[in-house]
Amino acid sequence: MSKRTQSKYKINRRLGVNLWGRPKSPVNKRDYGPGQHGQRRKKPTDYGTQLMAKQKLKGYYGNISEKQFHRYYQEAIRRRGDTSENLIGLLERRLDAVVYRMKYVPTVFAARQFISHGHITVNGRRVNIPSYLVKEGDVVAVKEKSRDLALVLEAVRLPERDVPEYMSVDLDKMTGTFVRTPQLADVPFPVQMEPNLVIEYYSR
Repeated sequence: MSKRTQSKYKINRRLGVNLWGRPKSPVNKRDYGPGQHGQRRKKPTDYGTQLMAKQKLKGYYGNISEKQFHRYYQEAIRRRGDTSENLIGLLERRLDAVVYRMKYVPTVFAARQFISHGHITVNGRRVNIPSYLVKEGDVVAVKEKSRDLALVLEAVRLPERDVPEYMSVDLDKMTGTFVRTPQLADVPFPVQMEPNLVIEYYSR
């Protein structure tokens, strides 16, 4: 498990949403913020709404630093097309996001550690960088020696999420192909994401 096993649920409480759709999330029972003043609700300002949208999207993908997340925004602006869709496409191409989507691990936090420990190959070559950007057609697999790890077996059995259509995965062989870069509507976020507000936040 990763170093944020406990604090990730605080993220849920702070944002007031079950960010990863996990059944154990405390938000399922207490949909207010943590701490002594958590139940006080104020109407958010436009800035507050944009900040919340940014924190939700950044938090969903795990241990992405603010500096790194801002670089994705800059790259999304640089590319042709809709900036919001470009941002989502870049985030979904991260290797840790792909490993999580392919159900090799139970959480995006576990995906980061799993990759760092050398359990994943891309096109047959070991890659241990969680932020590595997968390309369309790349084959992402769990190393043969790692396929019987308890973490992997647990993830495969999880009923709470399915492999999205923009990936093709054989869970018996622990091998999958990143078929295409998704758009926002394709991504199975458990909560509503608003990348357009994230763009507004950074362009202020």
